[in-house]
Amino acid sequence: MNRYSVVPSLAGVIRGLSCLFWGLPLTLLLTAKTAVPDPFLPVNPLTGLLAHGLLLYGFHQLSHFQPQERIWAAARERAVSLALLQFGLFPFAYWWARRPDEPYFQRGFALLLVAGFATLAATNLVLKRLAAMLPDETLRSETRFFVALNLRILFGVSLLGVGLILTRIGTPQPGPLWPLYQFFERIEPWQILLPGLLPLALTMTLLWKTKEVVLTSLCRAPSP
Repeated sequence: MNRYSVVPSLAGVIRGLSCLFWGLPLTLLLTAKTAVPDPFLPVNPLTGLLAHGLLLYGFHQLSHFQPQERIWAAARERAVSLALLQFGLFPFAYWWARRPDEPYFQRGFALLLVAGFATLAATNLVLKRLAAMLPDETLRSETRFFVALNLRILFGVSLLGVGLILTRIGTPQPGPLWPLYQFFERIEPWQILLPGLLPLALTMTLLWKTKEVVLTSLCRAPSP
């Protein structure tokens, strides 16, 4: 394979990783800002939709790299599906901020948070598959370690989100699970964003390191 056949797909990977690097924190920040309005610095909901669109564009750019690899393609398609779900649920952040006592909006916003954490987990799996195809053993080992750590944290945070959704569905009778119900009753939906900051930071680090490796591979691509 000559240099000119390698450059377009690797350039798409670099663009895609850059979009994901900026899109992930922007979606988290704008979701939080939309759900907790700031009268001094209001956020237009359209801005949040554009940030989610940036994620989708990033995953689309990755689709040009090694499309024949089925495991890689399947991981990317799962991430796209979850990002689309997150995009569709984002309006609940706006609605819940204005009607916080409406159970339907509470459940929708909690589901948005779970979809966001699932998208972050799927992004980690995409990075793991991408690292497996790149010629850098250090990146592969670091990606395996941090992806495993991120998935454990995100699984725990997602359980909090599911518990929050179940709590908002109805009021159970006092029993063995009553203390657990009272625990979730005291949690505001936006508060479960906080535990997701660590896996978000680690994922951004992996995105940056992967992009650096791809840039190095691009520079070393053989001439025809």
